[in-house]
Amino acid sequence: MGERLVRIVTLQDYNTRVVLLGTVLLGVTAAIVGVFMLLRRRALVGDVIGHSALPGIAGAFLVMEIAAPGGGRSLPALLAGAFLAGLTGAVCVTLIDRYSRIKSDAALAIVLSGFFGAGAVLLSAVQKVPTGAAAGLSTFLNGKTASLTGSDVAIFAGAGVIVLALTVLLFKELTLLCFDEAFAAAEGWPVVLIDAVLIALVVAVTIIGMQSVGLILVVATLITPAAAARFWTDDIRKLTLIAAVIGGLSAVIGVTVSAVTPRVAAGAVIVLSAGLIFAVSLIFGRQRGVVWRWLKQLKLERSIPRLDLLRGIYEQLEVQRDSGSTGDASFASTGIDPTALAARLGWTSQRLDGLLKWAAGDGLLSRDDDGNVRLTERGLNKARQIVRNHRLWEMYLIQHADIAASHVDHTADLIEHVLDEKIIRELERQMRDRADPLSVPDSPHRIPAELL
Repeated sequence: MGERLVRIVTLQDYNTRVVLLGTVLLGVTAAIVGVFMLLRRRALVGDVIGHSALPGIAGAFLVMEIAAPGGGRSLPALLAGAFLAGLTGAVCVTLIDRYSRIKSDAALAIVLSGFFGAGAVLLSAVQKVPTGAAAGLSTFLNGKTASLTGSDVAIFAGAGVIVLALTVLLFKELTLLCFDEAFAAAEGWPVVLIDAVLIALVVAVTIIGMQSVGLILVVATLITPAAAARFWTDDIRKLTLIAAVIGGLSAVIGVTVSAVTPRVAAGAVIVLSAGLIFAVSLIFGRQRGVVWRWLKQLKLERSIPRLDLLRGIYEQLEVQRDSGSTGDASFASTGIDPTALAARLGWTSQRLDGLLKWAAGDGLLSRDDDGNVRLTERGLNKARQIVRNHRLWEMYLIQHADIAASHVDHTADLIEHVLDEKIIRELERQMRDRADPLSVPDSPHRIPAELL
């Protein structure tokens, strides 16, 4: 097996090179197109197209047999029939979804079952044709990855290049369609035409993939790499690139495993490889993976009381300050009794002591001989920023959400910890007529001596 693996990895066998090239082209092309289908929330359209293509394949065989007996196995004719039938199925789903009250999932089920039933009837007719049993139409159901020929790959390569070129050329338009179809229509973009092009691209990829993994599994080559890539980034350019890499890598793994163990179907292993990569992405993806989301949540849960501590200290200093007679500069030299701070925050002394030790270790505050708390310069700057963000959000809620000033403090507490820099900049822009960009705005409500 070791020698065989070396021959496979080094691509010494012609058949391995052909199969690998064909499946990688399929994996990359399908993954890129699948990104837009996933973002359009049309993940199952590929499945509908695959099943809808079956009557096209059988019908094309019958037509070719009638026109030229013995010519029913013409691959271009079969692919053309599959393309037309798949496109018809996709159009039917779109029309039902757009112009009827039937929901999308019902439209998908109706078209899929209807076309697949028609395909089963036509396949029965094909079996009665003298050359029907040897037509090899079953390969479109289950795929024939291991037996791809150079001519098959040439057809795939030509179609794949066209699909990739159209996707790249229409990348901006497809992105706009996926994220804001209403805005695109309002701006005068031909939304229906762009959507039709996307559907045509999906049909083309589906027809190409039927030869490799079969119509039953082809939807996995469209959606699984794109779904896996979503766990790593929110940037659509990076998303498309990662999906393409996952699609190509799945093909490489599937072909390699199938070549080492010839009895294992390559198409199924390609899909399983994509599923394995999806599982890894689900767990470890840096953007949406379970582990990283858990770590981010843990970090947020730990940061919330620390930020609340600094805001509590700053507001306690404001309460102790003589009505405007003392400026912020003196806050760093003003001590706070921990008992008063615990009462303000509603914390137990044990919880407060633990957070004070953390803040002191981080250089944000110090304790004097009497046990009073004093902010360092670094701690004061951080506290001012926290309070500023909190009050900007309060002012926004009062002005735009019509929340009473007496209730806005609690509402702001729920969101202030997840405000990012972009939102803060937007708040500053909208509140610039009410807040000095370099200072902490006054509280829009009375600061209570204690938090109830």
